[in-house]
Amino acid sequence: MSAEKLHVVTLMVNGQPRSAAVPARTSLVDFLRDTLGLTGTHVGCEHGICGACSVMLDGEPVRSCLMYAVQADACAITTVEGLSQPDGTPGVLQDAFCETHGMQCGYCTPGMLISAHALLQTNLNPTEADIRDAIGGNLCRCTGYVQIVAAVKLAAEKLRATGGAK
Repeated sequence: MSAEKLHVVTLMVNGQPRSAAVPARTSLVDFLRDTLGLTGTHVGCEHGICGACSVMLDGEPVRSCLMYAVQADACAITTVEGLSQPDGTPGVLQDAFCETHGMQCGYCTPGMLISAHALLQTNLNPTEADIRDAIGGNLCRCTGYVQIVAAVKLAAEKLRATGGAK
């Protein structure tokens, strides 16, 4: 019996080049968590329904449980860790989630942050309907979404005041 063939995957992750050899069947979420040690991206349903595994792929939010790492080769990935300030302190959006108590158990938070980040990249003045639409693919069983919507509104306000600086 021969060893499983490995494929080299090279990505730009949170602004840093990262590369590793993995089996073709390795999901992107497993590559990020297990191979690269970026455990902020959560594994939830593993069927693309809950949104906990959301990351940005070339500027668009995707479910990393539904992709193979080899499909993301040569792409730019932003994980929840990449939303922090360069010194590792929370970014504006993360800080707004803390300030408004936009998380309780925290399991959905990385996916919510990614979805909200995607929205705020194109719309710094979102309506409540815009926010609810943007986070609509992410399941939260704790907050009822009210604090999450408030967090995104607060982050948008802060980003408008700073000219969109992270």
